[in-house]
Parts: sequence; C-alpha cells; structure tokens
Amino acid sequence: MNATPTHEIVVLGAGYTGMMATVRLAHRTRRLPVHITLVNPSERFTERLRSHQIATGQELADLRIPEALADTGVDFRRAWATAIDTAAHRVTLDDGTELPYDTLIYALGSSADTDRVPGATEHAWTMNTPQFARGFAGQLAALAEAGGTVTVVGAGLTGIEAATEIADSHPGVTVTMIGTGEPGAMMGPKARAYLVRALDRFGINRRVGAQVVKVLPDAVELDTGEILPSDLILWTAGVRAPALAAAAGIDTDAQGAIVTDATLRSVSHPDVYAVGDAASVRQPWGHIHGTCQSGMPIAAYVADTVARRLRGKEVKPFRFGYIHQPVSLGRKDGVIQFTRGDDTPGPWYLTGRAAVRYKEFVSSSPWPTFRLSRRISIPAKFSTGARAAARAAKATA
Repeated sequence: MNATPTHEIVVLGAGYTGMMATVRLAHRTRRLPVHITLVNPSERFTERLRSHQIATGQELADLRIPEALADTGVDFRRAWATAIDTAAHRVTLDDGTELPYDTLIYALGSSADTDRVPGATEHAWTMNTPQFARGFAGQLAALAEAGGTVTVVGAGLTGIEAATEIADSHPGVTVTMIGTGEPGAMMGPKARAYLVRALDRFGINRRVGAQVVKVLPDAVELDTGEILPSDLILWTAGVRAPALAAAAGIDTDAQGAIVTDATLRSVSHPDVYAVGDAASVRQPWGHIHGTCQSGMPIAAYVADTVARRLRGKEVKPFRFGYIHQPVSLGRKDGVIQFTRGDDTPGPWYLTGRAAVRYKEFVSSSPWPTFRLSRRISIPAKFSTGARAAARAAKATA
C-alpha cells in the first residue's frame, strides 16, 4: 500500500504574519501528512512595532524564532529567498538550494519606499531593518551631543511614533515632521487634539501639506522649492512590498503586494497565499492597509484555510474589521483611538498612562501568542467588519 504523499508548505518571511501562519498551521495540520518549512534571513524575531525604539538606541528582548518553533515539526531555514519558480513550484534560496512547494505562503512584508524620490535611497535613513534602525540610532546619539536637526518624512502613525520617540529620548535635537496631511488625520477630533498637544509639548515642528521632491546629503527639497537643512533624515513615507512576487509573474498591485481573492489566494496562482503587508486584500468596506492588527488575523485565517482545504472542507471568505489606532508618544505618553470596522474613528479613545499600558500590551502580545498557538488555536479575529460592510453596501445601493 502506497503512503500518502507529503504536502510541502513553504512560508517566506518570519515577521508577525509569517510566524502566526506557521505555528498555527503546524498545529492545525499535526495529524496530516504535511511538512512546513519557514524561511527567514535571521534567527532573531524582529518586533517591527518597536522599530521607533530601536531607532533611538533602545535595546529590545532577544526573541529567537527557533525557540518559538520548538516541538512544532517546522523546519527553519536561515536564508533569503531570491526567486520563485511558479511553474516548477520551487523557491530558490541565496545559498543556491531549492525548496519544492505544493503551497506557498508569501509573508515578506513591506518596507518604506525610498525609490520614488531622488536621493532618498542614498541620503535618508529608514527603519526597514533593525540594522538600519540601529545605524540611525548611532548617528542620532552623536548628533544629540551637538544639538542638531532631524527631519522625519511622513506624518502617518509610523512617522508620529518616530518623531515623538526621538524628541522624547533626545530633547536637545530639533525635530521636524513633513507630511502631505495633518498628523492624526484619521483620528477623531478629541484624540487628534491630544496628539497635537503632545507634538507641541515635544517642540516638534510640522510642515503640513508639503511634499519632499528631493533628498540632499544635508537637506530636503520641498515641492514649493524650499530647501530645509537637516543633519539626519528619517524616511517613513509610503511602503512597497518586495519585488520577488512580481518577478515570478504573480499578479501584484502598484505597491508590489500580491492581489488576492476572497480566501487570500493569489488571483493568478491559487497555490500561493499572501498575508500581511505583502497581500493586497479588499473587503466590502474597502482596502485593508498593512498593520499588525490586520496581519495577525489574516495569517490565522490563511493557516485555518489551508488546513481546511487539505481536509477537503469548504472555506468562507475572509472578513475583517479594525478596532483601534494605537500610537506611542514617547515612552510615557500615548493615544489610542478606538475605531469602527472600516477604521473610521469611533467615540472612544484613551490617553496618557492608560494608553501607554494599552499600547505595551498590543506590542508585546504577538510573541506569547505564537508560543501558545503551538498547542491551542487562539481566536485571532477581533471584529468581522460586518457593520462596516453593511454601511458600504448601503452607501452603494
């Protein structure tokens, strides 16, 4: 009697979504003939929710991926994926080896897009990797002694957290934040007013409605023609997914994220699933933007969906709704805007110490979730987005 062939699953990327998909899938398929390989260039887990802390010189916990995978049966490969052959169902690694797959889970995330503006790649720092963030931190520490200037390009949540962390940890530095929109524009008026007061308290300069068109070694040029001198430039504006999927002929959107169907499979290659920032996911109320808040439920859903399909069971479309916009304002302050499912602000918000505790809980929760998911299936969906979907349907009726 022939044995049932092993179903090979390869997961690319061990960030929040890659880890969640891997450990949950290992638990869900433990009694099936399934072999899972997780590929990541580092054994150390990167807490991207804390990148602004790394960028100001703070040391984080040393979390090791193989430890979280203990007793799961998952093979961990420390490597970069350099190519995907969708016809041969193989992934090529930077050491020249090839991994065959029956199912591929693409969890390579995204990074700050410095390609759109001349000089940004050469002269601006990013927090795309811990190494880049630590490099910025080294420059910042030297600059702080002389009392220099730092420009943060981007006024989204990442830019806000970076700017306030820099101002809080290095009060001698002059910080300017440049953005096309108001900081905290997505929040309700009360939470936004609190955020603005915090920026004022830190002495952070804001250039609202401005766009950087060129980055120089010691300055940025705005679309108005103005030149703003700066000793250090931190780029947080815009994101882009890796080019690996597009190079393989997989359908992607303008940012390089894989376009998915209702069950988060690639619309062009159904044996490829995309999770997190590397996935272009639409809901009845709109497009999901990349956050850990959405990424973890996406990853959990994909793990459950792959397991169900391997058992020959039907799956339901992915549904998601947001619940909050948590923002750190340095180490001792924060603001949390609670939201409706479509990420529009609701009436409730938190500030001050309560917000700090809430944000710390959010930031620290993924790692214990991974460890618990090796043995139990933790509910990962905070909201189905049903109310947001109903509003969207009503608006288009």
